[in-house]
Amino acid sequence: MDLDADGLVSRVAQELGSRAGDLIADVERCLRREVPDLWDDPEIGRLVSANVAEHIVAGLTGLAHGIDPDRIEPPPADLARARRLARHGTPVSAMLRAFRLAQGVVLDRLLEELPRLTGDAELISAAVRKVIVAMTAYVDHISEQGVFAYQEERDRRLRWRLSMVNEASMRIGTTLDIGRTARELADVATEHFADVVTVDLLDSVLQGHDAPVAGPLVLRRIARRTVGEKDPAEAIAPQQPHTFPDGSPAARALADGRPSRQHTAVAPNRTKAAADAGFRACTAGLDEARDLPGPAADSRGSRDVPDPVATPPGPHAGSDPHPGSGRLGGADPIHSTLVVPLRARDTALGVAQFHRDRTPELFDDDDLLLAQEIAARAAVAVDNARRYTHARATALALQRSLLPSRTPAQSAVEVAYRYLPAGDRVGVGGAWYDVIPLSGARVALVVGDVVGHGIHAAATMGRLRTAVRTLADIDLPPDELLTHLNDVVIRLSTEAATDASADEPATVADAPAAPADAPAAPADAPAAPADAPAAPADAPAAPADAPAAPADAPAAPADAPAAPDGEAAAVREAVGDVGATCLYAVHDPVSSRCTLARAGHVLPAVVTPDGAADILRLPAGPPLGLGGLPFEAAEVDLPEGSLIALYTDGLIEADGRDGDVGLARLRQALARPAASLEDACEAVLADLLPDRPDDDVALLLARTHALGARQVVTWDLAADPAAVSQARSNVSEQLSRWGLEELGFTAELVVSELVTNAIRYGRPPIRLRLIHDGKLLCEVSDDGSTTPHLRRARAFDEGGRGLLLVAQLAGHWGTRHARHGKTVWAELDDSARAQAWASV
Repeated sequence: MDLDADGLVSRVAQELGSRAGDLIADVERCLRREVPDLWDDPEIGRLVSANVAEHIVAGLTGLAHGIDPDRIEPPPADLARARRLARHGTPVSAMLRAFRLAQGVVLDRLLEELPRLTGDAELISAAVRKVIVAMTAYVDHISEQGVFAYQEERDRRLRWRLSMVNEASMRIGTTLDIGRTARELADVATEHFADVVTVDLLDSVLQGHDAPVAGPLVLRRIARRTVGEKDPAEAIAPQQPHTFPDGSPAARALADGRPSRQHTAVAPNRTKAAADAGFRACTAGLDEARDLPGPAADSRGSRDVPDPVATPPGPHAGSDPHPGSGRLGGADPIHSTLVVPLRARDTALGVAQFHRDRTPELFDDDDLLLAQEIAARAAVAVDNARRYTHARATALALQRSLLPSRTPAQSAVEVAYRYLPAGDRVGVGGAWYDVIPLSGARVALVVGDVVGHGIHAAATMGRLRTAVRTLADIDLPPDELLTHLNDVVIRLSTEAATDASADEPATVADAPAAPADAPAAPADAPAAPADAPAAPADAPAAPADAPAAPADAPAAPADAPAAPDGEAAAVREAVGDVGATCLYAVHDPVSSRCTLARAGHVLPAVVTPDGAADILRLPAGPPLGLGGLPFEAAEVDLPEGSLIALYTDGLIEADGRDGDVGLARLRQALARPAASLEDACEAVLADLLPDRPDDDVALLLARTHALGARQVVTWDLAADPAAVSQARSNVSEQLSRWGLEELGFTAELVVSELVTNAIRYGRPPIRLRLIHDGKLLCEVSDDGSTTPHLRRARAFDEGGRGLLLVAQLAGHWGTRHARHGKTVWAELDDSARAQAWASV
């Protein structure tokens, strides 16, 4: 029978289709040679091979049945594969070049077959034209659809990645807690693109070291999250120290800081026999071909099968249908893994691993880039938390070292105390307390609070506490002590302002600039951290017309903690005035009176022996550092058994409550009976403070004692040298009553010298007082204001040796001034007896 051009083309297509497997192999060899990049990744190579086979089958089927090229249905998975190429980052030019190369190979085979079927040159020429036109139109058609799907997927993936990065910026690093930050990273990843996530941090990082210690890198599993209802047991327990084997992907990531992908699953390849069978099914008839399993055609006449990989993985659901040991995640074995190092400020912090076991698709380049961006933000948050934790621990250690670890022995009061630092978001404050023994069996109770938080506030607190102890050592009255302490604070404020102006931090001008060809970030997209790792050099670039992040994308929370910068924070804290408040109280167990003065501090509370709690109304004084106004002292009677509470404002103003409400709650807490002062401290803190207070709190409770007539004796002495012998006699008799005869010789020497000094250089009235309070206190008072000074007597001097003798015999001695007169005192104990005999 006679053939026309259409019949000849149909016959040639059928002849060539019967050997479709050989043709597919030729095309694949050509592509491997000309476009080797398509086979760099085995998964993409299999994808290209399957695409070539199905396109050849579809094209030959259309030629065999004389179908218009625009109506030839591409393979059902054609658009899905174009999307997968876009996700993998394969350049669209490589896809288009593969189409043209395959067209050339198929066209050459068709032209070789035509002369075998007919010798009519004119018929061959007509058939050649039809073949070229048909194949060109088909390739143009599938290229147009492929590029459209490719670009659509790239744009969609870019929008999705921007939204994921924005969400990660909001959800990761919401606190300055390292463990919670790691868990937030795992949560975000498992909700969107991973089935199993583990986060391991270097043990040296958790211990606060800036650089890893020598030896193998020891890590701890900080977070692990799996998709599913149950989290099966794993080899590495939470917080368990472990190491990664040398050469493992995680070990390499820690060493060189480069992320990696690993795939362990291999999809079955399409064989030559399968290609031949596919062509035979197609040539059996278009209707039969359309009845093959597959999705329906879309409105453009092509089949668009859903690609699970093309859709950004969302939250996974469902339980594990095949639980079993040895399978991470409890379902299928892991077949795809991303290993991303956690690095910040050029320091390795740990490694995050993202696995897929339930999701059948492998991780691609976009997934790797997304994991890097999320991990970079998590690394900066972990580093901020690490640095903050280290700074906070340092400040706490400094502050606790500056606070009294135990109170000195004294019998004037029984004390209990507490110091609670503020919550993590606030930092260490400057609250302090102190108990200072004074002469005359008295005791000073101190509570103060430095304005601000951080190491600077803790250091300032230590300086003020030292100043208070120094001023208390010279027995200044409370109002005068606060006046001198105010001068100290003013000097500290001046020094801080001067140092801050001299060390003003420079602006960040040397920050690395973004590369000139880097795509601009959307206006509302979250800023990348300054030290986040750059995208890999071969990562796919964002398309020029890629849409920006949605305008309504949520911004980062306003209360998210800022990255603490140690030096800048210290400078900022040092700038400006140094302020503080203080309450200074002196209790005298002999008179049962307490003298108090305050500098801008909250009022103390008192509980009388009958259980009534009240607030002491003291004269107001300005906070330390303001100056200009005097401080006033007040005296109150505190019977034996009274309870006085000194505290900082953080106790009564916790949770933002009003100060008056806090005082009322404090009175109620103090009025409740407690078995001990320690129990009373715990009860007060439990009633008034939340778990994580906004400000640090110092609380000092003191129960007063009194020294009765059996422990204190006083004599009035005449301003006559003859009174010295009478004073010695009185002392000897009293020591015998107290059973302190062994101190008699020493006490008589000391009293003799002190009384003689008062008669010679002081003014009447003169009074001698002995206090037996564990130790023996000898006090001689007169109405003069001249302070005796210890000096070295020359060989022929008649005086100057009395105080030297007192200093040698007494454990401690000194002078305290009152509003009228002075008191010279000496403290004697068992060691004074040995010193007395040694001096003799």
